[in-house]
Amino acid sequence: MPVQPRNSPNRYVQGVLDPASRDFYIHTLQLLNEAQIPFMLGGAYALAQYTGIERHTKDLDIFVRPRDAQRTLDVLQAAGYQTQLTFSHWLGKAHCGDDFVDVIFSSGNGACPVDDDWFRYASRSDVFGVPVLLMPPEEMIWQKALILERERYDGADVAHLIHSLAETLEWPRLLERFERYWRVLLSHLILFGFIYPSERNRIPATVLQDLLERLSQEHHMEPPTEKICHGTVLSRQQYLVDVSLWGYADARLETGHMSAREIKEWTESIE
Repeated sequence: MPVQPRNSPNRYVQGVLDPASRDFYIHTLQLLNEAQIPFMLGGAYALAQYTGIERHTKDLDIFVRPRDAQRTLDVLQAAGYQTQLTFSHWLGKAHCGDDFVDVIFSSGNGACPVDDDWFRYASRSDVFGVPVLLMPPEEMIWQKALILERERYDGADVAHLIHSLAETLEWPRLLERFERYWRVLLSHLILFGFIYPSERNRIPATVLQDLLERLSQEHHMEPPTEKICHGTVLSRQQYLVDVSLWGYADARLETGHMSAREIKEWTESIE
């Protein structure tokens, strides 16, 4: 069944979708459907379906399993797109004029790889008249909550997703997704109550109790002796001083999210 945005009567539109870009998006989605490549639509157009907030940009975010990334790029290249595996650990791109497709199979911090559960819990919808799967809102929150860059902060998207879907979110699964990063989820839930005081009770009390109990238990435990900085999971630039000068280990490397080569490649691409 197509997803019905909670705020559909009050859709908020930013920008204007160029007809040529719309045709490009439709063509891309049809190509992937015809090639029978399992994919999900994410980014601005999935957010629009879930929240009613439309942001028209020049890119389309396609999510695939890691094993399907190169095949997706090959299909688009055969159709005349210029393609490249931009970052070997999470992202490929396919260009056609000013428009482009992001082929995403993990996240820049390596913490959110696309796996079978993304597809198991995906929603069916129609976008531009083309049947597609939408990335699950839980995975969208998971990815966006860990984007805390100086130049990009997705916290508002997290708040809007919770505002639109609080009653239908799979909260136990969301807790599982955050695992060792449960503090980040708690921080966004606390901010949600600050942003929307009248909506704060829409977050299940059991979820907050769970997270606050973890915080309380941790507070009474001895802190780890190993100096590790998890800030690099949230921002690839703002915590470089911690791992390069202050003697902290890089959490992306310590947890196995990324290799040293991938971290170097990702860091060197900072403008």
